[in-house]
Amino acid sequence: MSFTVVIPARYASTRLPGKPLLEIGGKTMIQHVYERACESEASRVIVATDDDRIAEAAREFGAEVMMTAEDHASGTDRLEEVARALNFAPDDRIVNVQGDEPLIPPALINQVARNLEQYPQAKIATLCEEVQAPELIFNPNVVKVVRAKDNFALYFSRAPIPWARNDWSETTAIPERLLPAGMGYLRHIGIYAYRVGLLHDFVGWQASPLEKTESLEQLRALENGARIHVDIAVQRPLNGIDTPEDLEHVRRIFADGLEEVEVDA
Repeated sequence: MSFTVVIPARYASTRLPGKPLLEIGGKTMIQHVYERACESEASRVIVATDDDRIAEAAREFGAEVMMTAEDHASGTDRLEEVARALNFAPDDRIVNVQGDEPLIPPALINQVARNLEQYPQAKIATLCEEVQAPELIFNPNVVKVVRAKDNFALYFSRAPIPWARNDWSETTAIPERLLPAGMGYLRHIGIYAYRVGLLHDFVGWQASPLEKTESLEQLRALENGARIHVDIAVQRPLNGIDTPEDLEHVRRIFADGLEEVEVDA
């Protein structure tokens, strides 16, 4: 299985400036992410950044680095620049591993790459996990996904989808909203494998109305007819780092020893 991992890494962050270079267990965050990616079956791992400080740090621990433009709207645009600069073929596969995911299980990287290989009709492959807690289902920061019977995405939303019309009342407190029998709710896990041809198309498409409304980039692909395969994650990923509290939590995990929780595939 041949695929490339690209790790987009930006220095700017409103809540955690210089986030990729923050120290966790004696290494920078970006080094942890790189090492996890190297534990996958990827044939190549590239750190893509627009910042000389990140580039220098990554080269010091042996990473391949590509400098990219400063004005990219998202990591997907940065991936496309890497693919274009390296003349990747349209059917080549790139896995996007975020630079703030030092606990990303290599098994998930392999899983999305393998699914993209297994399903030729898929342009993107991503993951999800079942959730049972109403406070997660009704949390707009938790993205939900609904799949067809063939495990291709029907829709992603910050809203609780599907809405249980006969079970939920708008006046009922969220913790008291029971899940309808037989309906599994799925939380989207934001790791993606892309076909390079899709990346080239994606950056040429305008941000779609659905994407703007939900602030979910993957809806641009769905609106333009790209099929997205969504599989249940073989391992439950621990959260990325967005806040100082997240950082301290991950530092404690590394201090105590990294644990991975397996889930049913």
